[in-house]
Amino acid sequence: MENEVVIDVQNVEKSFRVYKDKGYTLKSKILFSNRRAYEDRKVLRGISFQVRRGEAIGLIGHNGCGKSTTLKLLSRIIYPDKGKITMKGRVSSLIELGAGFHPDMTGRENIYINASIFGLNREEIDRRLGEIIDFSELGEFIDTPVRTYSSGMYMRLAFSVAINVDADILLIDEILAVGDAAFQAKCFNKLRDIKCNGTTIVIVSHSLGQIEQICERSYWIDKGLIRMEGAPRDVHPHYIQYMGTKDYLDAPMNTTEATTEQQETTEVQTDVQTHPEDNDGSMPSPDAKRWGDGRARIENVKLIGESGKDQSVFRSGEPLLIAMKYHTKSGVLKAVPGIAIYRTDNVHVYGTNTLIDRIPEVKLHSEGTVTLKIQSLNLAPGEYKFDFALNSDAVLSYDYWRDARTIRVYSDCSEVGITHLHREWEFSE
Repeated sequence: MENEVVIDVQNVEKSFRVYKDKGYTLKSKILFSNRRAYEDRKVLRGISFQVRRGEAIGLIGHNGCGKSTTLKLLSRIIYPDKGKITMKGRVSSLIELGAGFHPDMTGRENIYINASIFGLNREEIDRRLGEIIDFSELGEFIDTPVRTYSSGMYMRLAFSVAINVDADILLIDEILAVGDAAFQAKCFNKLRDIKCNGTTIVIVSHSLGQIEQICERSYWIDKGLIRMEGAPRDVHPHYIQYMGTKDYLDAPMNTTEATTEQQETTEVQTDVQTHPEDNDGSMPSPDAKRWGDGRARIENVKLIGESGKDQSVFRSGEPLLIAMKYHTKSGVLKAVPGIAIYRTDNVHVYGTNTLIDRIPEVKLHSEGTVTLKIQSLNLAPGEYKFDFALNSDAVLSYDYWRDARTIRVYSDCSEVGITHLHREWEFSE
């Protein structure tokens, strides 16, 4: 049962008719029939994928690439022009905020309406009502009309219903972007729980961090096709690099200086062997270890512990100094240095960069060193891999170096998990 395929998408295509100047009244349709010109815009061009029971996958891509269309096809809001979609089990979806809610009805009444849409009868809803209200944290507002709710309150109610209908498949489209941080954390914990219980989850989101927390696989959709699929940490760097390059090359170039900079960048890209796109537009294998446009490059990285020397074995709780030596080809650049730490089974342990740490601007000169001090390397015993990056403000990678260093962490005691926590035991009578 665990390996059972519950979502099977085979060669699905979908087009929409887009009118250039459509008349809506009878008069305009008769008098201006020549204005009814349209084009068939193909959104999906033949995508295929499978999702097994209990899996969570993420759909990523730029606006208009077909992510939300795919989710609507899975939820049967719309149907494919070609291809076949097979779904097994009850489907619950969070595609539009408050979809199915009547603004003049109370939150309680809308729970009954929304849950009945998902296939629950009155008795089943009665049994779940308390749990839904408790999870939404809307107890004092549950009997007021939902038109008085904020967008965050809408999300709380919609999410609470969707996850309490015992669905086999849960479809989510950007819904978790709404709400306060505490409730978002609560939602993620609940998603992990229902996933462990066998629910299959499909998430569409521009937040790659959300997908990395939940999903085992990511599908990058580009121009109606699946451009790349695999573990999030394999797919996301290539997607970020592509979007950064796209934004950079699509930006208007109105000055001679800008034109010269673009020419220099193009020259640099032809020299770099690890750029993620070959001349034919194909992507490298997910095992590629390094990519970037080459305007800045990490020469070497030292991991310095208490010994004051570069080392690969650390005691849990020991201070760590990361020193990234770099050089640039075009003088001063604005950059976002960053690191990521992964366990050897690809669990994302930690990541940060200068934007996350609210450092507004980092200038790289012709050469230099970026240093990051970690006061206490509080990792549980095990092996860990480090990624290092020099990105632009637009998240274009000058140089992304994956699995650049591996370290082993040991401890005086046999802890389990990922992190090492300082602790004290006390006993009293």
